[in-house]
Amino acid sequence: MKAVINIHTSDVGSSLLWLLPFVILALLFYGNVWARGVYQEPDAFVQEAFDGKPPEARLLWLTSGIRPKAKQILGHEPATRRVRYWTSNGRSVWILDEIGKDQPITTGFIVNQGKLEKVKILVFRESRGYEVRYPSFTDQFNQAGLTNNMGLDRNIDGISGATLSVRAVSKLSRLALYYHAIIQKNNDAP
Repeated sequence: MKAVINIHTSDVGSSLLWLLPFVILALLFYGNVWARGVYQEPDAFVQEAFDGKPPEARLLWLTSGIRPKAKQILGHEPATRRVRYWTSNGRSVWILDEIGKDQPITTGFIVNQGKLEKVKILVFRESRGYEVRYPSFTDQFNQAGLTNNMGLDRNIDGISGATLSVRAVSKLSRLALYYHAIIQKNNDAP
C-alpha cells in the first residue's frame, strides 16, 4: 500500500499565516527587552573620561540653597541628599539617574568649562524609548550650556515613541550643568 501525500504550497502558506501576528508580537516584545541593559558600567565611563586615571570622587551635598533649583529642573524633589562627582582641570563627570516612564535611566555626563562635552546612556531599564542611547540623539547635547532660566541653550530634537526618555535625559543634562556651575563657583570662592 502506497500513501500519497499531496501538499500544495498555497495550503502550507495559509496554514502558517495565523502564526504571523504571534511572530510580530514576539519580535516587538523581545526587541524591547533586548534594548534594556548596561551599555557601559558607570565606573568604566569615569575611567574613560579621565584616560584611566580619575581623580578621587567628591560629594556635592544638596543643601537648602541647591535643592530648590534642582527641584525646578527635575520637576520633583531630588531623590538623594548628595551627588558623587569627579573633577579635574575645569572638567567634571556626573553619573545621574532619572525615571523615564517607570524605571531609572542612568546617564553619564562630562562637563567641560560649563558646556556638555559628552552625554552617554549607561544603563537603560525601560521597555520603550531605548533610542536615546544612540549617538544620533546624545550628540545633540555636545557643547550645550545652561541658560539663566535653567534651560539648555539649544533645542534638542525628540524621538517619536521615546518622549519620556528624551525628557529624562534632557532634565539630567540641565542638572549636570547646574551642579557643575555650583562646584566651579565654590572652587572660585576665596
